This record gives sequence, C-alpha cells and structure tokens, in this order.
Amino acid sequence: MNDSPGWAPPGSSPSDEPDHGAQQQNEPADQPAAEQRAWGEQWARRQPPPGRWAASGSRTPPPVPPAPGPGGGWGTGRRRPPAPRPGVIPLRPLGVSEILDGAVAIMRAHWRTVLGLSLIVSIVTQGLITAATGLWFNDGRGNESKVLDDPDATVGQALRAVGDTLGDSGVTLLLGVLGTIVTTALLTVVTARAVLGRNVSTREAWAGARPHLLQLCGLLVLIPTIAAAVIAAGMTPGLLLAVAGVPSEGAALASLGGLAAACVAAWLWVRFSLAAPALMLEKQGIIKALRRSFKLVRGSWGRVFGVQLLAVVLVFIVGAIIEIPTSLVAMVIGGDNAMDWLSGESVSVGWTFLIVVGVGGVISSTITFPISAGVTALLYMDQRIRREALDLELARAAGMPGDSTESHDETQPTVGSTSWN
Repeated sequence: MNDSPGWAPPGSSPSDEPDHGAQQQNEPADQPAAEQRAWGEQWARRQPPPGRWAASGSRTPPPVPPAPGPGGGWGTGRRRPPAPRPGVIPLRPLGVSEILDGAVAIMRAHWRTVLGLSLIVSIVTQGLITAATGLWFNDGRGNESKVLDDPDATVGQALRAVGDTLGDSGVTLLLGVLGTIVTTALLTVVTARAVLGRNVSTREAWAGARPHLLQLCGLLVLIPTIAAAVIAAGMTPGLLLAVAGVPSEGAALASLGGLAAACVAAWLWVRFSLAAPALMLEKQGIIKALRRSFKLVRGSWGRVFGVQLLAVVLVFIVGAIIEIPTSLVAMVIGGDNAMDWLSGESVSVGWTFLIVVGVGGVISSTITFPISAGVTALLYMDQRIRREALDLELARAAGMPGDSTESHDETQPTVGSTSWN
C-alpha cells in the first residue's frame, strides 16, 4: 500500500487516528466479508461533510450560483423592468440623445399645435427684425467698421461705432432670444401633455399660457437685463479710463473686462435657462422661477450647458439649410447691393430683399423654435426627475405604475406643485 503523506484520510492526524494502512497490511487476505462491511461502515461514519477539500485538510465551501442577470440568464446584477413610457419619453433620467430625440418627437406627434404656435411667434419676431433693419439699421451700415479701422478716430467716434454695431446686432439677437423664450413657455404646456401621452390643441396651449404672460414678459426683460448689466459692469472701468485720457489702456481694459463679464453672463444665462418652464408648470412668480432654475441647474451646469450647446448647433444647422437658399434668392433679387449688404459693406438695400430674407427667417424659426423649446422643457423635466423623482408623479398623472427602478442623483422625492393637465 502507498503510505505517502497525502494518502491519509482528510481531517485525521497520526496522533489521534489509527494507521489503517498498517492495519490492512497485517490483516489476512481471507478476512471475512462481514468484518470488511463493518469496517466500511465505520469508515463511512468518519467521512467529512460534502465539499471541496484542500490538501491541508481545510474545507472550501461549495460555490454559490449567481443571481439571474438582466437578460434572464445567470450572471451579475438584477433584472430591471423597463421604465413606463406613456408619451414621447421614458419616465426615468434621460440621456442627451433622448432629450434631443424627444424634442423632435414632440414636433412630429403634435405638429399642428407646435408649428402653429411657432409660426405665430416667428412672424412676430421676424417682422420686428425686418422692420428694425429697414427703418433704423439700413442707412449707414458699414461705416462702423471704417471708424474702428481708422487709427486717427477719436474715442467718442469709436464708442459711437461700437454702440451702433451692438445696436444693430444686439437688437436682432435680442428679438431672436425673446422669441425663443416665448416659444419655450408656450410649448412647455404641449411638452407636458406629450410626456403624458395626451393631445393638446393650440387653443388649450394658449389658455394654459395666457394667465402667466405678464410674468413671462417680466422674465423676458429681466434675464437679458441681468446679462447686459453684468457685461456693462465689466466694461465700465476700461471705458472710464479711456474717457480720462488713456485711450489705448482703457480700450484694452474694456475689452478684457467685457470678455470676463461675458463669461459670467453666459454662466448666469445657463443657470436661469430653466426659469421659463418653471414659471409655466409650477405657477411661480418671476423671482421664484429664477431661484428655481438656479437650484435645478446647481451641480449640473456643465451638463445643462452641453445639452443647450448641442441644441444651438442643431438649430444652426437646420437654420442654415433653410436660410441659405432663401438668401441666394434674395441676392438675385437685390443685385450687387444685396451681396455687399450681406458682407457688411453696403449702405442700404431695398425692402424686397429684406422681405425675402425675412420670409426665410420665418420658415427657419418656425422649425427651429420647437427644437430649442422642446430641449429646454425636457431638460427641465430631466433635472427634476434626477433631483426630485418627478418620474413618480408623472407616472401617477398618466395612470401608470410609478415604481421607477432607475437611480436618481438625489433620492429625496420632494416634488413641488406642478400643473400637467
């Protein structure tokens, strides 16, 4: 028999167990069968419990099967039921692509209401831009660049040229931004219904937005005013230094201060970007809506800025696809003056050219306003889902189970009063 050290029964030691190998060597070959069976039963009673055993005699516990995985088989993790989706988005924290796709889905599912409201706002804003350009910014256009390029120009002439340039582009930009905010506020009602899977007409959307139009107008004025005040405060020291007789240093300081102030204004603009949906859905005042937006964006400024930037890029691409052909048509109609006007060198153009450009702007705004408005409204809802478990309230409002399995940034389900109907 092999009497190597590894042959000994597991769990026994030479000091407390008999040497069965020696016993087997001394037993005769014709040992009775009964004695052999008794010895086997005695050996079976000394067997350890089942399991995997190491050479040292320590027992290794048997493996435990893993829990079923997401696909229904065996693997890590647990199976999560899909989030309820009564409308255009699933009721859970959204990804960036889901926010962009949701804005387009709202426009496709409720195109009559969405495009109708957007067309009205586009006609008003683009009509004001065309009128302002034809009446106030048509004559003398292009002189500002000549003054700024003139090294012999005085400080007063330079300041007037800068003011004229900012007035030309600033009014156009301001009207476009105000149109975007108005469309966002009006289409927030449509977005809230679309999330719940319900239809809404233009009259119902207008009825939901009409009681808050005065507060909305105050919000439209206050946000650009804050941004302009911040930029003006940043440029003021340099302008004062230029007026005091140090034009070159003053101009450099004004430019540096204006750049820093523009960054601060952009930061504040993003923090206040969700104020319009908060005002419309939570029925809050102007200051409370600004505070609400400030709180929702806190800790997520980069994400909100990134989503809004993607929306701006998408709007720019769609707008360029529409406005480039209309601008070419306007250039054919307007002739050489129109080409020079578009490059910033001409002094005046005809009303026909401005109207054709305005029509292209209306078509572009009608399509792009709902995209930016839908992104802002869905981003507001996504921030509330992540922070306040709004998906539970939306699921209850839609008549669906509200047991969401997705994780939120904050687990406190503090949901403010919200009007979804």
